Amino acid sequence: MANLLKGGKMLGVLKVEDEEGREDYLYAFSGTVGGRATLPGFVPPIYDLTAPEGYFRQREAEISAMPAGPERAAASAELQTWIFDQYRVSNARGETLTIREVFARRGLIPPGGTGDCAAPKLLQYAYSHHLTPIAMGEFWYGASPASEVREQGRFYPSCTGKCGPLLSFMLEGLDVEPNPLDREFTADSEPRILHEDADILVVSKPAGMLSVPGRTRAKSLLDWLRERFGEVHSCHRLDMDTSGVMVFARNLAAKSELERQFAEREVAKTYRARLAAGSQPFAHARKGTIALPLCLDYYDRPRQMVDREHGKLAVTEYEVLEQLPDGEIDIRFTPKTGRTHQLRVHAAHADGLGRPIKGDRLYGSADGGRLWLHAESLRFRHPVTGEILYFEA
Repeated sequence: MANLLKGGKMLGVLKVEDEEGREDYLYAFSGTVGGRATLPGFVPPIYDLTAPEGYFRQREAEISAMPAGPERAAASAELQTWIFDQYRVSNARGETLTIREVFARRGLIPPGGTGDCAAPKLLQYAYSHHLTPIAMGEFWYGASPASEVREQGRFYPSCTGKCGPLLSFMLEGLDVEPNPLDREFTADSEPRILHEDADILVVSKPAGMLSVPGRTRAKSLLDWLRERFGEVHSCHRLDMDTSGVMVFARNLAAKSELERQFAEREVAKTYRARLAAGSQPFAHARKGTIALPLCLDYYDRPRQMVDREHGKLAVTEYEVLEQLPDGEIDIRFTPKTGRTHQLRVHAAHADGLGRPIKGDRLYGSADGGRLWLHAESLRFRHPVTGEILYFEA
């Protein structure tokens, strides 16, 4: 099995209970392994497309033999629709839909490969065998892919593009914990005003608070400021889990000038972070620069990925401040660009520092509690007076 998985694979485990209260564990892998959809000890696929004599393989060969053009494109689209109608999934209420029907409820078309991940395989097997799901997790086994941040043995959330809509349906009827990505505001402290004048507000944002309104009803820092100061506009953002210094505009003219400074990289920022302990010694220089092109992982939002063909260059300077006895590392980051999750990916990716930031539930582990990332300082030019301003928190 280890040889089959040497390229890396997401595996899943599901704790179940039968009708007599006996507990057991089910195991699954995502996609195929060595071209096979079934292996001893793992649950079968929801629908097996690998059968050589099956309709899919035969029709696929016929389409491949067609000349490129509208007829071939139409045949491919028709086959893809047929595939999604073969994948039938259930939930704890006893309802069953095809994958195409599940996505159509949201006005979506399922991406290719939907239904082949470990989590839906596990749930469908449990429902079809009258087993009650108790707890489930997916973890990475093997080498990390070049584009993503995956560490062997670490648990990761299911992807949002393929599994998000599917698991939302399949989990209906179960008593499940709330999605941590949708959690309400849980900061231990309120925002702190560092500077106030007629044109700007400089604020220290607590970890756990959204910078601006998001998908949930959780109060954002922008909401909090507008309740107290009236007209306020955002000019940049910090991740919800990141704490530290932010600047807001109190009129549209100030907003326009501050956004220009951010866009043209005239604003200087530093961040303090703590990197998690690793299984290998930290072999990087005390100071250095990380340059990796990043883009959105479309099917696993909000995660970012390294894409050397389509990604936008992200550059970060770093300085190791202290290596702690437990293997954790205090570090200062100075980003030269402002890509989404730039510091988090540059810290965790194998071509960066190879150490996720402590508490990073997207690229590492939530074991450290909150995300240990803090926007330490901000230097910019006042949008009206032109004075150089510097703030720390």
